[in-house]
Amino acid sequence: MFQRIGWFTLISLTIYLVIAVVLILTDQPALRTASANGPIAFDALTAVDYTHIPELRPYTVRDDTTLYYRLYQSAPGTNKVLVLLHGSGWHSMQFYPLAAFIRDNNLAHVITPDLRGHGFETEQRGDVDYIGQLEDDLADLIAVAKQQFPGAMVVVGGHSSGGGLAIRFAGGRYGSEADAYLLLAPFLKYNAPTTHSNSGGWARPLSRRIAGLTMINNLGIRWFNDLTVIQFNMPQAVLEGPLGESATTSYSYRLNTSFAPRSNYVRDLSAMQQPFLLVTGTADESFIADQYESTISAYTNSGSYVVLPDVGHVDLLTTSLLEPVLADWFLTLDR
Repeated sequence: MFQRIGWFTLISLTIYLVIAVVLILTDQPALRTASANGPIAFDALTAVDYTHIPELRPYTVRDDTTLYYRLYQSAPGTNKVLVLLHGSGWHSMQFYPLAAFIRDNNLAHVITPDLRGHGFETEQRGDVDYIGQLEDDLADLIAVAKQQFPGAMVVVGGHSSGGGLAIRFAGGRYGSEADAYLLLAPFLKYNAPTTHSNSGGWARPLSRRIAGLTMINNLGIRWFNDLTVIQFNMPQAVLEGPLGESATTSYSYRLNTSFAPRSNYVRDLSAMQQPFLLVTGTADESFIADQYESTISAYTNSGSYVVLPDVGHVDLLTTSLLEPVLADWFLTLDR
């Protein structure tokens, strides 16, 4: 009897692995995903004059890798520091107008990192070493922020996938390191009520490959986690422009998994009990603005929600409509 059970287990495991391998091998990356304009307009960012953007600063994380961030240092006595996490495919430059406003109005010191696998100085574009490494890197950056600004309230914020990383961070072992969260049109999950199909055409996920890699990861097999599992429809004008070399157009399985809430994203949301502000726009190309509050408030009641009229996904970062919302919210953190 025990021998029969052993053979049955072996055959079942073999079938499981064969299915996983077939799923992985039959879903290949496209040779080209960029289009003339792309589904998301980047004009609001490419039109910015970056002449006076702060220089990248190095910091060393726990594996001795050098990563980079920009610092927008506000006036002495400012008692908050905001760590802002960029969205998929881009880097810290996306926050220049917004971070400068926050700095100039003494709302907070602002730190904008180039997350591992992104930006101008990355050693492994579109990849990390293991699932969860972005959270470790963020915890190390928060330690740098606390050293630079002792006693300051730490606000972790992010836009799009960066907002998703902030939510993942809240649900992980470092969640208590943040005193508050700022979520700008955050990515919850591909199957969340807030998400348009394939993020409105921005993302091309290799769904079968993701499924196959998830299957073998469930068995503890991590050997193939460097495989590409998602590509981004970056506008051709961006790729051919002066910042094109800094774009990241695809992610490995381990980076893609690290850069979003966990599969059971409601557990991450439930862990986010600190005050948070979520802002999105009605014209967002990737996400459904009026679904955020009903979706998230079912799991945490610590948030405030603002929907800005006629504001798109990237336009959210440069619209003046966001400025008074942030000014008012930062004041509430002092009460």
